Amino acid sequence: MSWPFLYFADDRLSTAELASARLDGDVVEVGEAYMPADAVETRELRAASLRPMIPAALAVIRESAAWVHGAVPDAPARHTVQRRSPARLNQAPDARLVYRDQLLPEGVADCIGGVWVTTPAQTLADLVRAHLAGDAGDTVGGYVDAMLRWRPALAVEAIAALERGGAVHYKRHALAFLRVRAAVGATTT
Repeated sequence: MSWPFLYFADDRLSTAELASARLDGDVVEVGEAYMPADAVETRELRAASLRPMIPAALAVIRESAAWVHGAVPDAPARHTVQRRSPARLNQAPDARLVYRDQLLPEGVADCIGGVWVTTPAQTLADLVRAHLAGDAGDTVGGYVDAMLRWRPALAVEAIAALERGGAVHYKRHALAFLRVRAAVGATTT
């Protein structure tokens, strides 16, 4: 499916033409593509901008999913993806991807703009677990905070997602963290 508001280098316009249009203020970057400067940046456009580099066997997760959903304004430097297919890949299909080879459970991702993306609740649950595990330093904590500012009730949904899921690392700690955040969110509303 072609997206009329997305321009990929060397698709309809050359890289030089897109760079010129960007300098003129006619287009802005969105993920791995460009869009008209006056178009509204939606989660569908953000996800579709990643379509050329993410095959259907993978899903966008964690920081990248938070960006697709609109919880954070800027895309991460490298997108994190996880395997959806039972068949393993030999390697990440693109050097701009951080590839997690663990099989993503059924029902935790939706197809948005032709790209599979973890649900907001699953994204928050994964980010909290990564934060508690110390993955990627302090930056993950910023994504957790951004997701909770974006949708404060998401803590309750992430608790439900973790409780539905199977055994994963840092599950008990993540549930305790999210329960505190859910209680704090409930008292401030």
